[in-house]
Amino acid sequence: MAGASGAQAAPTRTTYTASVPTWAKHANDAGSTAATETVEGEVYLPLRDQAGAVALATAVTDPASPSYRKTLSPTAWINTYAPSLSDFYSVRNYITGSGLTITGIPQSRQFIVFRGTADQIDAAFSTSLHTYSYKGQKLAAPSAAPSLPATVSNLVSGIVLDQGRMLTRPDSISQTPAGAAAATSAAPATPAAGDGTAATTAPSATLPYKCSTYAGQYQGVIPAAYGKTVADTGLCGYTGKQLRQGYGIDALSKAGLNGFGQTIGIVDAYASPTISQDVNTQADTNGEPRLNGSTYQQIVPAPAQFTDQALCGGPSGWQGEQTLDVESAHGIAPGAKILYSGGTNCGGGLDLALSKLLDGKRADIISNSYGYQGEDVSDSQIAGQVNLQLQAAGTGIGLYYSSGDSGDEAAAFGFASPDFPASSPWVTAVGGTSIGIGQNGQKTFETGWGDDRAQIVQSSTGALSYVTPVPGTFFYGAGGGTSAVFTQPAYQKGIVPTALASGMRVSPDISAIADPATGFAVGIRPILDDTTLKTGPFENQATGGTSLASPVTAAMIALVQQSSKESIGFANPTLYSLYAKAPTSFVDVAPEATPRVLALTRQSTGLSYLQTLDRDSSLKTAKGYDDVTGLGSISFANLPAISKALK
Repeated sequence: MAGASGAQAAPTRTTYTASVPTWAKHANDAGSTAATETVEGEVYLPLRDQAGAVALATAVTDPASPSYRKTLSPTAWINTYAPSLSDFYSVRNYITGSGLTITGIPQSRQFIVFRGTADQIDAAFSTSLHTYSYKGQKLAAPSAAPSLPATVSNLVSGIVLDQGRMLTRPDSISQTPAGAAAATSAAPATPAAGDGTAATTAPSATLPYKCSTYAGQYQGVIPAAYGKTVADTGLCGYTGKQLRQGYGIDALSKAGLNGFGQTIGIVDAYASPTISQDVNTQADTNGEPRLNGSTYQQIVPAPAQFTDQALCGGPSGWQGEQTLDVESAHGIAPGAKILYSGGTNCGGGLDLALSKLLDGKRADIISNSYGYQGEDVSDSQIAGQVNLQLQAAGTGIGLYYSSGDSGDEAAAFGFASPDFPASSPWVTAVGGTSIGIGQNGQKTFETGWGDDRAQIVQSSTGALSYVTPVPGTFFYGAGGGTSAVFTQPAYQKGIVPTALASGMRVSPDISAIADPATGFAVGIRPILDDTTLKTGPFENQATGGTSLASPVTAAMIALVQQSSKESIGFANPTLYSLYAKAPTSFVDVAPEATPRVLALTRQSTGLSYLQTLDRDSSLKTAKGYDDVTGLGSISFANLPAISKALK
């Protein structure tokens, strides 16, 4: 029985020690949670045949298996592996009989999300909820291991009663550069730094730096660094067409490669009230295809059903993520259908939103641009999430998770850690790159995403200098690294360096554009009031993060599936097998001999920086597999060979 200890709280009860989070310590304890405060909880039920579910997921996703791609229908999987109806009803009846209110149940019966007052939860689970100070929040959590009566404890594999999961956040960063600079000289164009593209204006020593609409468009004078006194400026954000051009997709669209016939699922919390309007305004501006009833649908709760807004960041905190996901996926594969599933919150609501896509196989490609910080997640929750991932793999659904935006997370934990769920061996973890796309749509560079930045200031005499020595300090970068929870999956053996893996799972698996300094131009009418959902005027934001890389990769997989006429499902075994047979199916993102830099001014602060690229905390790009970009990015120049290999 996963999640339960052998210790007995009483002769007739079983305790769940894994349900007490590591941060629920005496030093953080602010006292008992108010008796009437409402808290969300979730119980996970074990699969009927855990070993069988693992065996199925392994066999149907292994290219060397005779069962490859012989997946089960959602109904068949649920009938074979999901908790039985009788077990489910027993647990449900205990919860409702304890006065708790059920807020959601998936068709797979794998978990039950409920709400109740602290007093009700204390009584039902024989614990005492306390409020703890953690990461700047006041969070309720059990101060002692919860327990269940023996009559239902053998039917429950894990219990989640803490509010720590409400810290789940999108892996996106808005780093909109200044859109206009002080007057620049009309002198003849000078070569852009490092890529041979002609800049449209001469560099200026006057801050702020003007953002470029394509790589090398503008330059700025910088204090001497790396033997340079001039640097290309950061990007204003690429359009969908520019990304298609840079990745070599646009040239294939003339033959009908646009994602038609494919469905991309997207899961986030809450729902933007202006999503279709925003996407179509941006599409009209850029001369791109609009969304319509056949290319966009959504499954979302009514605003009255939104919960835990203060803890989760509210609809305004997630609106940018949904907009980024939908606009970027639509930009890469404008002919594909996008199905958005929104959670009532960033906790159990996300499980329910994901299950709505899994239980009916409403999409076979699902992008999830969110995660927990590191692997600091209870065993109960990890086990419950992995069972959902086994369901996806067994039914032919590929789950794509952003790898995170804080590099190795050492700054948060004091030790390196990848983020979960991306660290799970049953999902495809998407890392990040920085990409230059020139005036004619050609890719001018691609490096691993990891930015060190040094602030640039200008004296009263006009002289420029750095506040701290170059390269400065780590800002953001793609997550990844070696898991402390999951052992190395078979598909990574022989490809991931042994010294990196040490017998454990390493993420990411694949990568795409993520650096906000070379990011995506998002058009949005931002929510101004989370209560009324009133929005402001339409605006553009340059956004990045592995939250961009995940939907971009999901859309690329939709194009690969359209081209090959094959449904890939859980992709990792196929991707690593493809890499072993035909490594040129991926663009290897390796270190550059000379550091690449960008000069930019942030619109929100007015501060200017020199950003040195490909410096991702302790994570390093390398020839072949690395823990910043995984196998690399998909090479559409070799799409015919990829499609043939997938047959």
